[in-house]
Amino acid sequence: MRQFSRHRRPAGQSSKGQPIRFWGRHAVLAALANPERTVKRIWGTREALGQLDLPPVVPISYAEVTDLARLVARDAPHQGLVIEVDPLEGLYLGDLLQEETDADSRRPIIVLDQVTDPHNIGAVLRSAAAFDAAAIVTQDRHSPPESGVIARSASGALEMVPWVRVVNLSRALEEIAEAQYWRIGLMGDTDTTLGSVLDGSKVALVLGSEGDGMRHNVMEHCDVLAKLPISPRMESLNISNAAAIALYAVATAGR
Repeated sequence: MRQFSRHRRPAGQSSKGQPIRFWGRHAVLAALANPERTVKRIWGTREALGQLDLPPVVPISYAEVTDLARLVARDAPHQGLVIEVDPLEGLYLGDLLQEETDADSRRPIIVLDQVTDPHNIGAVLRSAAAFDAAAIVTQDRHSPPESGVIARSASGALEMVPWVRVVNLSRALEEIAEAQYWRIGLMGDTDTTLGSVLDGSKVALVLGSEGDGMRHNVMEHCDVLAKLPISPRMESLNISNAAAIALYAVATAGR
C-alpha cells in the first residue's frame, strides 16, 4: 500500500482554537449536521429556532433580531440564527491523499495560491461541493482562517469539503504529484486551453490570486499551464468563477 508523507498541521488549526461565530440558515444547519464540528452555543429568534430539531446538549439563547445583529459582522444577513463553534481539526495532506488513493477516487483537488478574500474562499468551497472535489488546499499564512464570512459565502460547503492547510505550497504540490495527480495551473497568459489537457488523469487545479496570480515557484510545480477559453474582451474572471468553470470542465471531460 502506497504511503504518503504527513505534512505538519499548521499551528492553530485545531479544535482548541478560539471559538468563531457563523450566521445564516445554511451555515448554521450545516454546522449542526457536521459530526466533526463542536457547537458551543446557538442564538436565535423563537421563530427561527422553532423550525430546528436541535440536539439537547447545545445551549440555546432566544434573542431579538436587533440583539443578533450585535453578535455578527455589520449588516450580516443572519436570518435569525447565530451559532458559536470551535474551528475544525486540521487535516494532513498525506492522510487525504491516502484516503483518495485507497478509494481509487478520481475527484479533483483545488489548490489556491495566495487567495485571501474570505468571500472568494467561501465561493470556491461552494463550487467544490457542487462538483464533488476532494478538497481545497491552501498555504496557511497566505489564506484566511475559518470565519462567519467564509461559512456564509460557502452556504454550508465549509462543513462538506475538506480544507487542508499546509506550511509550504510547493512541497504540497510535490506530494500531490507523488499521488499521481496531473497539476494544472490556470492562467490567462498561455495558448493552451484547459480542455486540451484533460485526458482522464486525476487532476489538481492550481489557481492564483486575482491580483498577483500564481507565484513563480508555485507555477514551476505545475505540470502544465492552461487557460479557460473566455472572450478576449475579458482580461480575467473572478477566482471563484474560474474555479467553478474549471471544475465543470473536469467533471464533463470525456463525456
